[in-house]
Amino acid sequence: MTLSQWTFESIHRFHKSRGMIMIKVRGLGKTFKTAAGDVVHAVYDLSFDVEKGSFFTLLGPSGCGKTTTLRCVAGLEKPECGEITIGRKVVFSSTKNVEVPPNKRDIGMVFQSYAIWPHLTVAENVAFPLKLGRPRLSRKQIKEKVHKALEMVRLGGLESRPAPQLSGGQQQRLALARALVREPEIMLLDEPLSNLDAKLRETMRLELRELLERLKITTLFVTHDQIEALAMSQTIAVMNEGRIIQEAPPREIYAKPSCRFVADFIGSSNFIEGFVEETAEPGSLGKIKTVHGPLQACLTAKAKAGDRVIVCIRPENMEVSSQKPASEVNILIGIVENSGFLGEYMDAMISVGRDSMKARLHPSSQLRRGESVFVHLPPSASVVVGW
Repeated sequence: MTLSQWTFESIHRFHKSRGMIMIKVRGLGKTFKTAAGDVVHAVYDLSFDVEKGSFFTLLGPSGCGKTTTLRCVAGLEKPECGEITIGRKVVFSSTKNVEVPPNKRDIGMVFQSYAIWPHLTVAENVAFPLKLGRPRLSRKQIKEKVHKALEMVRLGGLESRPAPQLSGGQQQRLALARALVREPEIMLLDEPLSNLDAKLRETMRLELRELLERLKITTLFVTHDQIEALAMSQTIAVMNEGRIIQEAPPREIYAKPSCRFVADFIGSSNFIEGFVEETAEPGSLGKIKTVHGPLQACLTAKAKAGDRVIVCIRPENMEVSSQKPASEVNILIGIVENSGFLGEYMDAMISVGRDSMKARLHPSSQLRRGESVFVHLPPSASVVVGW
């Protein structure tokens, strides 16, 4: 069975309501008490929207509140304050005293551990939510839906196999089939790929994104893996200490981080501290006074003369050579501290004054340790963020 043969009612509804907000979170707050009695704010005044059919990712380090947020949307955690709307239905509101139980929210969820029943077969695992759900289905209807779900995730023919005898990738797809079988409009994914090896993880993230995209299922995804977030998402919300620091499409998050935390968490960055020389508007090139001399860099926000800022530049955007570049701006002189061949590129550490800068060079580069080099920081790839 092909993807085009999979008949979700939500696919047809999607085309009638493109642009509709499927998940709306407003002023969400959730605290926990430690063993010592201290109150920890896991989520603090959090607000965001997820459009119908989109893939929205909460990204951040461990303890930032992303999984707690997901569990609040699922109804597995009760917030102290805020409001959550799924579709047109308010499922939680602290002011309206509304709390809809998890089984009555139109969602499918895949947990980090998959939560597969080890004593059941593949088919029995997928059928489980159908047997408990409403309305009641006949055995024939359940069998047909289970078959379709398993075909969808390429597990057809394994219906009678005990679940523990599946490989890691197959177990991940089984958990996905169990979530899809009820034909939900919304899918919640809590780091579902984290238990897979690197190669399988790369394959599965492409398959998962393609499947959910074709089915037009609205997806709220949680991960701490930056590559996963960049590869799969339409919108990324970077979280830290219970708050959203920046929300934007993947390319913007990577190329135009709003602050040092985002630039440092998403990939690798070099940071040069300095002061704005002249007031300038967002999107323009600002002149930054640094210990390495004046630099030109793109401003992501309005900056006033005298503001303390940080210039960020990604290692792959650094141009390092033994010959002086033609450009007359943003040229630094450094010494190669060390370098390593990593197949697709060369990693090098360049000492510039008291700073060490990481550069990612072409694998054919012949730079040697101790060699004096010129480092060019292209102004268009150098981004100014606030202190």
